[in-house]
Amino acid sequence: MRKLQSLRARSWQRPEILLYVMAASSTLGFAVWHALLNNFAIEQAGFTGWEMGVLQSLREVPGFLAFTTVFLLLWFREQPLALFSLLLLGIGTALTGFFPTILGLYCTTVLMSIGFHYYETVQSSLALQWIDVKRTPETLGKLIAVRSFTSIVTFGLIWLSFDLLNMAFHWVYLLGGGIAVALVFFSWAAFPQFPQKVAQNKHMVLRTRYWLYYALTFMSGARRQIFVVFAGFLMVEKFGYSVGAISILFLVNAAISVWLAPRIGRLISKWGERKALILEYVGLIVIFTAYAFVDNATVAAGLYIADHVFFALAIAIKTYFQKIADPADIASTAGVSFTISHIAAVVIPAAFGALWLISPASVFLSGTAMAAMSLLMACNVPNRPEPGNEVLVGRRSAVVAAE
Repeated sequence: MRKLQSLRARSWQRPEILLYVMAASSTLGFAVWHALLNNFAIEQAGFTGWEMGVLQSLREVPGFLAFTTVFLLLWFREQPLALFSLLLLGIGTALTGFFPTILGLYCTTVLMSIGFHYYETVQSSLALQWIDVKRTPETLGKLIAVRSFTSIVTFGLIWLSFDLLNMAFHWVYLLGGGIAVALVFFSWAAFPQFPQKVAQNKHMVLRTRYWLYYALTFMSGARRQIFVVFAGFLMVEKFGYSVGAISILFLVNAAISVWLAPRIGRLISKWGERKALILEYVGLIVIFTAYAFVDNATVAAGLYIADHVFFALAIAIKTYFQKIADPADIASTAGVSFTISHIAAVVIPAAFGALWLISPASVFLSGTAMAAMSLLMACNVPNRPEPGNEVLVGRRSAVVAAE
């Protein structure tokens, strides 16, 4: 009886639960840093547009270097590495308010970003290794829901801290980063070391049979940058949305994701990756084209929400890779794919920012073109992807062990 009670007490100590707790820690730490950044940088650190541009470039460098994760796996297992990365993220956020200078904000941003990007890389790998392929889409959808719920709670606490309690920046940063760190220590103490089903390769892996996954990942990162950088900018510049109005849009997106993301995961399980990706890209073609010509503020808000919803279907890219991959390649490829998705993050904001000055519509029509290219790629995804059946055009009858 005592043994049965012990097993029941530990029934929650599952890999999925650990993924949810770590996702909450990551989202809380980053959301606090991001939500306060513009006000803190201008009011406390004296930033101009130039310093902000440099800071955003510095923030993206760790993401571009995410492929180096595979070298850290020579010394660390992935689960401790994920927790250590979250620790850096939380510490970086907690320290931000105590260094209200240009150099200080650069340094704390890089510290936070190293933790954030390396955690995201390892988390993606762990999810694909720990979760059974049949449950992966729904589990990834639930992870999005956890992140969205955490964002709602975080934005509410920020509003409470500033508008009702009149707390200073450094205390809010310290509180947010401190809670994120506390969740890391809870994860470390409460969960066992989960075994790896397959020993992971400890070297860079680039396989030609993964080419479609790499291409879909790159195009997804490029389109995402257009949405993140320019969709919100359009709302403010063209339609005069206030900080409060934009915040409400964020909260609406997060609330919808809490309910919808797990259902999107189940939809991917039912339909398969091919149909899900085709639906996403058809929807994004319509949305980006509408962005280019929209003249109504309410319609623009609807497009912003729809844009966010359709991007949740990108879960299918990860589950497609899980089905075609050699299990030993997952950790290495997670780092490589994260770097691939960040190539666009380095180039698009500056290049398309210059294009925006000439024709804002052209920026979104470029997004339409990217979505159309992705649609063609999605049509090359098999209905039943697996090793040896990675693509429809140019597929191989057997898996090549070494390339």
